Amino acid sequence: MPIFRALFAAPLVLTLLAVGTASLPSEPHLTPASSYLPRFVVEGGAPAAAFLAHRNTPGGEETYGSAGSGIGAADHFRAGSITKTFVATVVLQLVREGRLRLEDGVDAYLPGVVRGHGHDGSAITLRALLTHTSGLYDYAAALPATDPSLTGAAGPSAQPLTPAAAVRVAMARPPVTAIGSYTYSNTNYVLLGMVVQRVTGRPYAAEIRHRVLIPLRLTGTSLPGDRTTLPSPHSRGYHRSPADGALREVTAADPRIAGAAGELVSTLADLDRFYAALLDGRLLPPAQLATLLDTRAAGGSYGMGIYPQELSCGTTVWGHSGHITGSYVRTAATRDGRHVLTFRVNTDTPPGDGLEAGLLEAEFCPQARSEVS
Repeated sequence: MPIFRALFAAPLVLTLLAVGTASLPSEPHLTPASSYLPRFVVEGGAPAAAFLAHRNTPGGEETYGSAGSGIGAADHFRAGSITKTFVATVVLQLVREGRLRLEDGVDAYLPGVVRGHGHDGSAITLRALLTHTSGLYDYAAALPATDPSLTGAAGPSAQPLTPAAAVRVAMARPPVTAIGSYTYSNTNYVLLGMVVQRVTGRPYAAEIRHRVLIPLRLTGTSLPGDRTTLPSPHSRGYHRSPADGALREVTAADPRIAGAAGELVSTLADLDRFYAALLDGRLLPPAQLATLLDTRAAGGSYGMGIYPQELSCGTTVWGHSGHITGSYVRTAATRDGRHVLTFRVNTDTPPGDGLEAGLLEAEFCPQARSEVS
């Protein structure tokens, strides 16, 4: 599974217990995934965790589970790098319309932006940006990670980081790998957001709203721009200090530091609906969907704004994680989009690969599902 760098992190106080599960709209019942959630609280150290799963069966099935306190099924939360799937979807729609070409260099759309310290914007293609094979330094690695009020410059009073400034941070460093090698970098998707605006004349956020949010009626999803607060309802977000383990609330944050790499705010239900629609072909025609899911450029690790994960039972799920101040989110779905799960914890400390894989296997592996009934 790919390793994803947090865009920015920061702190909390720990109160938890109480496990809640409910199947919506029927009576509450325990499922393998919901029974797994307390481990996110006890072992993973999250104040609270929740998931929402959909199965496209006759009559449909929706299951919600939570552990800890202060978290709700309808909460809005920061979805971090899940934004990348939305951006990749818009880019491939523009490819379908003939307005972008994947083999074009970045210079064809943003002349002179990718240059210096060994960078060549004519050699780095849009395909390389989408698949994280550009070799570009991840600008987020240079940002302060100790205080969520920092904006990527000198401190709380500094100006928010703009897309152009984020790219300049990356351009000040040499490439981290040769073009064609997979290395996850938030800089790639900041550049893609800039390309979308150059081609359409509208910000990438406006294109996502027009092409994805409105058609799918994702009313709980937004790209907040300079809005530092979350829509209601929402739970609090926390950061655990790596120095002393203390937790601090970081619910309010300036999302402009993340931009097209991770500014999205969403809900469990909206993310389930988005990935189901994407994978069942409602957003992209077959040729572009196949391109989105093609992992060959990244050696099997990553497609375009989405990545596969093979579970121990042999099932492969597709989706993305989101790691940003006060929030960690993961959505995974079967290839046909008929079974999808989104889980979140209200801290920016990831639960760990073992816990995350365990929850996914509890939901998607038939043997695990049959053990609790």
